[in-house]
Amino acid sequence: MVDSDTAPRHIRSIVIAGGGTAGWMAAVALSRTIAPHRCAITLIESETIGTIGVGEATIPPILSFNQIIGLGEAEFVQATKATFKLGIEFAGWRNRGHRYFHPFGRYGNDFAGTNFHQHWLRAQSLGDTTPFGDFSLNEKAAYSGKMGKLDSDPRSVFSTFSYAYHFDAALYAQHLRSMAEQRGVVRREGLIEDVVLNGESGHIEGLRLDDGGLVEGDLFIDCTGLRSLLLGEALGVPFVDWTHYLPCNRALAVPTDSIDLDRPYTRSTAHEAGWQWRIPLQHRMGNGMVYSAAFWSDDQAHDALMANLEGKPLADPRPIRFTTGRRAQSWAKNCVAIGLSAGFLEPLESTSIHLIQIAVAKLLNWFPDLDFDPMTMGEFNRQIINEYDRIRDFLVLHYHANARHDDAFWRHCATQPIPDTLAEKIAMFRRTGRLLSRESDLFQDASWLAVMLGQGIMPHGHDPLTESLRPTDLDKLLRGMRQLIAKAADAMPTQRTHLAQMGQAPRQMALG
Repeated sequence: MVDSDTAPRHIRSIVIAGGGTAGWMAAVALSRTIAPHRCAITLIESETIGTIGVGEATIPPILSFNQIIGLGEAEFVQATKATFKLGIEFAGWRNRGHRYFHPFGRYGNDFAGTNFHQHWLRAQSLGDTTPFGDFSLNEKAAYSGKMGKLDSDPRSVFSTFSYAYHFDAALYAQHLRSMAEQRGVVRREGLIEDVVLNGESGHIEGLRLDDGGLVEGDLFIDCTGLRSLLLGEALGVPFVDWTHYLPCNRALAVPTDSIDLDRPYTRSTAHEAGWQWRIPLQHRMGNGMVYSAAFWSDDQAHDALMANLEGKPLADPRPIRFTTGRRAQSWAKNCVAIGLSAGFLEPLESTSIHLIQIAVAKLLNWFPDLDFDPMTMGEFNRQIINEYDRIRDFLVLHYHANARHDDAFWRHCATQPIPDTLAEKIAMFRRTGRLLSRESDLFQDASWLAVMLGQGIMPHGHDPLTESLRPTDLDKLLRGMRQLIAKAADAMPTQRTHLAQMGQAPRQMALG
């Protein structure tokens, strides 16, 4: 716990504007870290305002966040109706009928002083046709409906394994609220009608609610969603629009009654002018269509979504309009934006909840006092900007490297300008098979390899150091590694069994 007695100008009150996943993640993490008797935390939300709530899938860092806030896995899985996620299948993204898998774990093991994939590239040049995915325990397990445990021992094949979750984001927020309130966070029901600014400093002094009450504070956290009521509207921080990189700007979301415990992965299926997600939970299936209004009408997107659902819809499709991009800075004056109020990157790689998590973590790393030091704020903003920019590059890669030349939307994506940082990374990989690492790259080499190779970017060469191995030795090593991974996947329990061992009994399991 942080005890602020020695800080003469320490923050004594934090006001979080907005609930949902972002607000309650911030609240529970702050209340876990900051001594409650030294700093009051108030969260303002209104039950009349809904949340976007399409974030039903995550990436592996969610495990560390839950651990930090003291939320055990079994409790989390039960509270949020979670299933496990070993990666994402991309169907039709490269071209119609093609599919590839983005696993969360590593491919193989490095050996002979060279990255594993470089040895695979050399083997391919020698005539080996073994798919790259055969060297991924995550991919083999996912397509077999299996689930296993992590192992940090580098000698174990399970050290290459990793996972995240599919879960109900609304249930997650409810559970986090309970945890936060137990730790002293005060929830205030109400609509924010006005943001009161100091006439001299421009800092936020308080939030005026619809009941006339004024909630004052030292530090304000903006979790008001795409509207960005505090940072964007009140403080005037501009929005950096990335539509020229990522043209999708609308989505439809609908749950169905289908349950599928045999596919522990997210599926993303490319359509004529966008893509459809499929996210299996214990109690339902999450579905949605992300598309560009410049290439598809709302009716066309609706019809395509409804024609490709598994199971009976549990509600009418809910429309969501958005612009991909980020705020020019996430911290201005005494206000930090977290979640959609700081930016929106479409849910293609399930990064929305991670961006909440990383913003909370960096706020705690650079936590201010009442002086709000410009250098502290500047470093926080620099790191958050890098985080958004690197994820943007990874998302653009999926769209840019496609061969769907029959569709106007995909031709547009393939020919529109891309960020220089991404162009350099693609060029280096295409020439040498090497991956340029950049600061704040959330997605590591395995992820970039999965998408680059999956989208058809095949290097012209490989690391010359791989030539030190004789072809027969290389073949023996790769064959042994492939067999070890296949054997490990076969021995893993099914996700069904794994959930049952955790005390979970989804409807389909109970009937069986």
